[in-house]
Amino acid sequence: MTKDPGATTSNKPTGLKRAIGAPLLFAFIVGDTLGAGIYTLVGTMAADVGGAIWIPLLIALVVALLTAATYAELITKYPHAGGAARYADRAFGIPYVSFLVGFLMMASGITTAAALANAFAGDYLTAIIDVPAAPAAIVFIILLTLINLRGVRESLGANLVASIIEVTGLVIVIVVAAIVFTSGNGDPSRLLEFAPDVPPLQGAFAASIVAFFSFLGFEAAANMAEEVRNPSKAYPRALFGAISTAGVVYLLIAVGAVIVLPPTDLAESTGPLLDVVAASGVGIPPGLFSIIALIAISNGALLFMVMASRVGYGLAEAELLPRAFSRVLPGRRTPWVSIVVIAGLTIVLTLTGNVATLAETTVLLLLLVFLSANVSVLVLKKDKVDHDHFTAPRIMPILAIIASIALLTQQTGAIWLSAAVYVVIGSLLFLAARAGRKHQERVDAR
Repeated sequence: MTKDPGATTSNKPTGLKRAIGAPLLFAFIVGDTLGAGIYTLVGTMAADVGGAIWIPLLIALVVALLTAATYAELITKYPHAGGAARYADRAFGIPYVSFLVGFLMMASGITTAAALANAFAGDYLTAIIDVPAAPAAIVFIILLTLINLRGVRESLGANLVASIIEVTGLVIVIVVAAIVFTSGNGDPSRLLEFAPDVPPLQGAFAASIVAFFSFLGFEAAANMAEEVRNPSKAYPRALFGAISTAGVVYLLIAVGAVIVLPPTDLAESTGPLLDVVAASGVGIPPGLFSIIALIAISNGALLFMVMASRVGYGLAEAELLPRAFSRVLPGRRTPWVSIVVIAGLTIVLTLTGNVATLAETTVLLLLLVFLSANVSVLVLKKDKVDHDHFTAPRIMPILAIIASIALLTQQTGAIWLSAAVYVVIGSLLFLAARAGRKHQERVDAR
């Protein structure tokens, strides 16, 4: 912690009620971090690195903790600021940079929702009902869009209920894997097996990109800044505690899954944890576990679609996107243009991509956002504020920058091309918004 001379606290009055303490904040971040990613991507990691999927998870955990230190400083230093785009604006004061960071956040939400829509329509759904994947994914997105249009009250109570359901599924996997292990039916030696024909180091870093996807969600905590009591103390505790908790759960899941099933079997499944439960022979109905997994996936997809649509609305309100994105439904007051555009793009990506590719694209987009945040925190070290705040040692954002660049170098040309398309589309929208603003200024001046 650092204390500026004459500091008061960061617990100043805001337009929102400061009703959240560290325990509830911890639960919120755990709920955002744990969930959909690990339900779907264990198999993808196994394809890259074999049975040693605990290695990429450890790499991803370290990168997440380093970046969390940056967010802990920025959030507690600027408790009224809302995310990486605001931090970039404060650090650089360049509208296009601020816009691009915000737009990449919005794009990551779209891509994540598309990845989860594909996951929803996979083995978890077919364990309950046999329907074609593409139509199921489209219907899934449309239903979430209708909920989004109607208005979603994202209370911590509802988030906590969904989080409990998600964690219940993960606990089931850990317990059945432990039963298999203690009965002598598992094979722990697989934990040291690497994928054939893939160099171990290359496979580990390739899988760490997908592993990092499972840790995403903690950055959303910045949106809660004005509703937390004593954020200077609550945020660091909740943030580091939640990410560490997620890391422990994920490592137990990874170890258990590989002990129960060969990596080749995991790699071939779109519902790998369902296969682990079924192979354990414990007798848990596949339909029950599938329902839990589908709730986790649905909750994650809805949250990311809500986030993306609100970011689009916010950028339009800041005159960085065309004004149409700020139009709202009468009565419901939901940003319907932004929601519909997000839904359309999500459907297109769902039909043209797969879970692994979309997850890797999301990670690339957010790594760029995290790079911006880590550079911003270094630039803003000299900025003094009049309250206590967490201070990350300078070496931590530097290491986070190095780690982020290392992960970015593992991305394929196709994934970089996808990100480039987003940047081009965003830049065109930014130019259109600026042209529209200048035109309106000329009209008003007449």
